[in-house]
Amino acid sequence: MRFPTTGPRRLRSSEAMRRLVRQTRLTVDNLVYPLFTCPGENVKEPITSMAGCFHFSPDRIAEEAAETASLGIGAVLLFGLPVSKDASGSDAYREDSTVCQAIRKIKEAVPDLLVITDVCLCAYTDHGHCGLIKEGKIDNDPTLDLLAKMALVHTQAGADMVAPSDMMDGRVGRIRSVLDDVGYTDTAIMSYAAKYASAYYGPFREAAHSAPQGGDRKSYQMDPGNSDEAMTEMRLDLEEGADILMVKPALAYLDIIQRARQAFDVPIAAYNVSGEYMMIQAAAKQGLVDLEAIMMETLLSIKRAGADILITYFAKEAAKVLAR
Repeated sequence: MRFPTTGPRRLRSSEAMRRLVRQTRLTVDNLVYPLFTCPGENVKEPITSMAGCFHFSPDRIAEEAAETASLGIGAVLLFGLPVSKDASGSDAYREDSTVCQAIRKIKEAVPDLLVITDVCLCAYTDHGHCGLIKEGKIDNDPTLDLLAKMALVHTQAGADMVAPSDMMDGRVGRIRSVLDDVGYTDTAIMSYAAKYASAYYGPFREAAHSAPQGGDRKSYQMDPGNSDEAMTEMRLDLEEGADILMVKPALAYLDIIQRARQAFDVPIAAYNVSGEYMMIQAAAKQGLVDLEAIMMETLLSIKRAGADILITYFAKEAAKVLAR
């Protein structure tokens, strides 16, 4: 029997050969590490729903940021808990909010680390929704003003980039306008452009204390069955001034990442969310999978689909593997 002239296995014959012809490469430069800040002093408290993750008070978060930077990771995505909650989420846009305090501490300790802040009201409202509620429904346009105020105080505190995750219509444009009007034209916007109403957010909602107190978020987050709609959302956000487009979650939406990569000539981010992270952690704890191998394969798959930026709770561990 005559074998074919072409033999793909030749290029898989050794690790050196495989590295030589590898088509997709994951680097530490692709990684963003999410951090959670909380009110108080000298707090480093484990998040029970997310293995290896912590709530840090502003005075402690700089330590974690410095360790993150020492691993070569260039950016963190900052989430915050409020001192108190109310119907309008007023703690979110105070100049001395927990997030603003944390930004200043991080920038004092690690000036070159990019600080990206999540801009959303869900962790700050007593009803747990991402916008104001009027007559039982999300009141889109008045919410935009509050989101813009939140983005502004973060920027004034030193944030390099703001990331609106609320999925209100028009929020990117409102934030861009407010930032530009006061001279923050260099502050970038990473839009959670295609954020799906996903069951994968469960562990995060415990971490951020942000579960809705009634109803769900399906009237503003995207329907998991829709992909063309994601392209519309992304196009609109680009037109409003977004610099980076995000797909969230990542693993169940690799097709959306790929479509975004093909359609838009801007950086594409993907959020490897808490549910994806904890499924791997749980399987590894049971001895069902090799944690390191699954972690790296998962992140590589997101990169291969077309993501330039990977937001992941695995960032520090992945950075250590990549440094070997």
